Amino acid sequence: MFIPAAQSAYRTLRKTQPRVRLNAIFKNGYSSKVEYKPIRSVLVANRGEIAIRVFRACTELGIKSVAVYSEQDKMHMHRQKADESYIVGKGLPPVEAYLNIPELIRVCKENDVDAVHPGYGFLSERSDFAQAVIDAGLRFIGPSPEVVQKMGDKVAARVAAIEAGVPIVPGTDGPVTTKEEALEFCKKHGLPVIFKAAYGGGGRGMRVVRKMEDVEESFQRASSEAKAAFGNGAMFIEKFIERPRHIEVQLLGDKAGNVVHLYERDCSVQRRHQKVVEIAPAPRLPIEIRDKMTEAAVRLARHVGYENAGTVEFLCDESGNFYFIEVNARLQVEHTVTEEITGIDLVQSQIRVAEGMTLPELGYTQDKIVPRGYAIQCRVTTEDPANDFQPNTGRLEVFRSGEGMGIRLDSASAYAGAIISPYYDSLLVKVISHASDLQSSASKMNRALREFRIRGVKTNIPFLLNVLENQKFLHGVLDTYFIDEHPQLFKFKPSLNRAQKLLNYMGEVLVNGPQTPLATTLKPALVSPHVPEVPLVTEPPKGLREVLVCEGPEAFAKEVRNRKELLLMDTTFRDAHQSLLATRVRSHDLLKISPYVAHKFNNLYSLENWGGATFDVALRFLHECPWERLEEMRKRIPNIPFQMLLRGANAVGYTSYPDNVVYKFCELAVQTGMDIFRVFDSLNYLPNLILGMEAAGKAGGVVEAAISYTGDVSDPKRTKYDLKYYTNLADELVKAGTHVLCIKDMAGLLKPESARLLITAIRDKHPDIPIHIHTHDTSGAGVASMLACANAGADVVDVAVDSMSGMTSQPSMGAVVASLQGTPLDTNLDLRTVSEYSAYWEQTRTLYAPFECTTTMRSGNADVYLNEIPGGQYTNLQFQAFSLGLGDFFEDVKKAYREANLLLGDIIKVTPSSKVVGDLAQFMVQNDLTADQVLERAEELSFPKSVVEYLQGSIGIPHGGFPEPLRSRVLKDMPRIEGRPGAELKDLDFDKLKKELQESHTCVTNRDVMSAALYPQVTNDFLNFREKYGPVDKLDTRIFLTGPKVGEEFDVPLERGKTLSVKALAVSADLKPNGIREVFFELNGQLRAVHILDKEAVKEIHVHPKANKSNKSEVGAPMPGTVIDIRVKVGDKVEKGQPLVVLSAMKMEMVVQSPLAGVVKKLEIANGTKLEGEDLIMIIE
Repeated sequence: MFIPAAQSAYRTLRKTQPRVRLNAIFKNGYSSKVEYKPIRSVLVANRGEIAIRVFRACTELGIKSVAVYSEQDKMHMHRQKADESYIVGKGLPPVEAYLNIPELIRVCKENDVDAVHPGYGFLSERSDFAQAVIDAGLRFIGPSPEVVQKMGDKVAARVAAIEAGVPIVPGTDGPVTTKEEALEFCKKHGLPVIFKAAYGGGGRGMRVVRKMEDVEESFQRASSEAKAAFGNGAMFIEKFIERPRHIEVQLLGDKAGNVVHLYERDCSVQRRHQKVVEIAPAPRLPIEIRDKMTEAAVRLARHVGYENAGTVEFLCDESGNFYFIEVNARLQVEHTVTEEITGIDLVQSQIRVAEGMTLPELGYTQDKIVPRGYAIQCRVTTEDPANDFQPNTGRLEVFRSGEGMGIRLDSASAYAGAIISPYYDSLLVKVISHASDLQSSASKMNRALREFRIRGVKTNIPFLLNVLENQKFLHGVLDTYFIDEHPQLFKFKPSLNRAQKLLNYMGEVLVNGPQTPLATTLKPALVSPHVPEVPLVTEPPKGLREVLVCEGPEAFAKEVRNRKELLLMDTTFRDAHQSLLATRVRSHDLLKISPYVAHKFNNLYSLENWGGATFDVALRFLHECPWERLEEMRKRIPNIPFQMLLRGANAVGYTSYPDNVVYKFCELAVQTGMDIFRVFDSLNYLPNLILGMEAAGKAGGVVEAAISYTGDVSDPKRTKYDLKYYTNLADELVKAGTHVLCIKDMAGLLKPESARLLITAIRDKHPDIPIHIHTHDTSGAGVASMLACANAGADVVDVAVDSMSGMTSQPSMGAVVASLQGTPLDTNLDLRTVSEYSAYWEQTRTLYAPFECTTTMRSGNADVYLNEIPGGQYTNLQFQAFSLGLGDFFEDVKKAYREANLLLGDIIKVTPSSKVVGDLAQFMVQNDLTADQVLERAEELSFPKSVVEYLQGSIGIPHGGFPEPLRSRVLKDMPRIEGRPGAELKDLDFDKLKKELQESHTCVTNRDVMSAALYPQVTNDFLNFREKYGPVDKLDTRIFLTGPKVGEEFDVPLERGKTLSVKALAVSADLKPNGIREVFFELNGQLRAVHILDKEAVKEIHVHPKANKSNKSEVGAPMPGTVIDIRVKVGDKVEKGQPLVVLSAMKMEMVVQSPLAGVVKKLEIANGTKLEGEDLIMIIE
């Protein structure tokens, strides 16, 4: 801002100085009289950072600064940095507002302005503007109008260069205005050529053409861009020099004919002919070439009578030959690097020269101008380098800059809350580093850019960092092909942006409600569960896993069998919460208690903590990666074996997969930390079971083949699943090489007497195989049954910690431990430790109140012996019955379940076969059907999909075969699967799947690919969610489910040594016109705001639809902008890659191409439509 006292002192000083006349004779248009006349006020006919740069120079010189601004720039920082500011161009388009010469002159005359600085761009190279300023009695801070006109005319500039003896590139003699002229030149002189705007620079309206078929389209696009940027679409065409360096020489001249150079800059790092990174001086440029180039530049300037600041640009080929390109008769964007190495303030020098001071008076003689060190300028722009540098607009939610020694920042709208509009250039801030050598300067720049934190819009910082770390760049080996020939520059490590994403998530919950479906209206408790302490500085005591890791699965199984005590598997980490809390327990709460478990329960057989429904639920509802859960658990529990549930050939899915998917899954699971695979099949179908066993064994895991139990071996009337059935199946599994044999009693049907009979029979036949029993406590007899199994010879039984046991979960750990104390089977667990462990889960369970099974289930129920519903499904069916309005009919659902089971042939019931029975049962209740009616009307009923697929054989063949005549009546002529369902499936191409995922998502890992192989749509949705909202698994459970309370303060630990401190402040009551609500937070002591679309309110407002990124038929806007050309209409056939629409934004045009071949079904745009990024353009079928 202007300092009044400084201006007063400076004016007083200036008034005492006489006006000096220098009489001399000069050629080339220089005046023979140089009059010194102080400037008191300067209007900058520009905007943004260059306007602020000039204002600062004015303030330092004691000169009043005056800004102009368009209607779109009324909130822009440059108008606030000036002493005075005036609006221009009311009612005009954004760019035209700054091109309105009469209005600019009017502002000057009305407000006592002495001089005008044009900045760069806009009118800076318009000779008519310079002339209008002078005609109005003002001073133009730049070259004379004649020089501006001559140098702005590419043809005249070439003629002047020839006259001055400066080498030139072959090109057209004059401007070209039609595509026919362009085509004629190209045919005559050959390709490649370059189109350049005849009346402007800066890379606007510039195209390189290498193919004759691209000439017309490229000319039209370049000409259109040039007209939009400079008001004239005429083009200049010249031969394109391959592999050149782009080197420019900075000049400064005065009115007395003195011209000096301030050495050169290397601007070879370019994209679309626009400079991205500039270096001064040019590295690795031989001194003799530098001297010739600077001499030629000075010679040309003197020849044309150049005064003030300007730049002569050259192309320099590999042989050291250089060719004149053009003169920029203005200040350049990259003038900063020259200022840094010479110590000369170019803007102040411009003003002083305009006042009439000579270069010698300023102390600028060539012998005194010496470069010091190296300076680099990086242009930080709001462009997305991962998306072809498309401009990005929006609100700067966060802005934190890099600073420190050797760093300079020139910016304008770089502050939190600033709006980046699509109307102007995408430049956000210029970062300039200066050091003694190129590598040190690059190091400072690298450090500064890494300090930046910019959120809300995408920037090119990741790309700039890649450039700064490139070895060729660091050694100064550069040419204009640098970016094109280094594709690794476009391999980015995406910004994590975790804090802002989490704020967006919490804002979403506060505005639109929970982002995971809640099963009941109950709310999470306001508790913070107490985590019992453990000595974290010491390693946890060794456990059975050491045997497995050191000696392998066979030795592990032998060690289990040799143990005298009863071993326990704790299901708290998986099946217990699957049964009681709809599988909703999050990694956040599991990991908290993991160190305690590692230290206090090291003698467990295993922890069941993965697989089954937890895999699907983690992705679908908890929005967290199941692989990361396993990995993090393993870090915290290195000593206890982990066990997972593997659905045989179904892996952890609900259908059959190609064999290579199951093998790959097991391999990846072992690599991530899994030890024991409890392999089962929902029908005890041996081919499916053996495939899973082989996959687990090949991966290096412990194979625990499981026999799914149903019926009652103690009841001689129930003959389908008798003792012989189970012992024969055990024989086959032992023969197949299982390390451990498991009885999987998923419904809790194994009564104490049945347990004694079954375990005794298997133990007698297989004395050396470890036997593991899994059950549910639905009937309440679970503890008694497990004790009976132990006494009959079982080695391992399943339990859950007391507060997570009972009902449809597993029997109580504390009860089993207490019952065996002082007996030969004593578990050697301390009951006090179990109690402390239980206390944690008792508190934690209240956080999951919305999923609490006791909402509908008050106790266990022995009717499970009648309906045979598996434990986890019992809870889920009850929830489903209530959600479908069948709560009062749950008893009917249970009865229907029994009837459905018998209709289907009395099958083994465990996921996914249990789902088949459950779906049929609910179908019967909803349609008020009896079993007889289902059988009679089977040919006309529309059965649930799972029932039809089961009867087709999609999950295997049930014991005793499929039920007839039901199967034939339902399927009629539908195809049937004979044998193992997955046997005929073609191997999945994992590489192809990964490429497909990478088309839509960043940072796709092999784990993501594996998840997608099992759950394609669920994984796609998860990846989209993670990219939008970040690591929501780091949030406390209550906040994750229902959001923070207004005024609540809390911490979010992201990783070791990085914790966010958050406070929820407010949700705005006012709705913005586009349906947005603002949600305010305090993050690490700083105010943050996020904009959330109110999904309820927006139903009443018309908002342009967004394209679904996962649907290739929906074509979205690749960048914000205005539609200027629509090339198709509804019904048109289009080919992949065909131009559809032309968008314009930030003075750049982009052709949107079709992502696929098809027919245009719907257009969502018209000419002139203003689009945001990802707005729907059209739908192609």
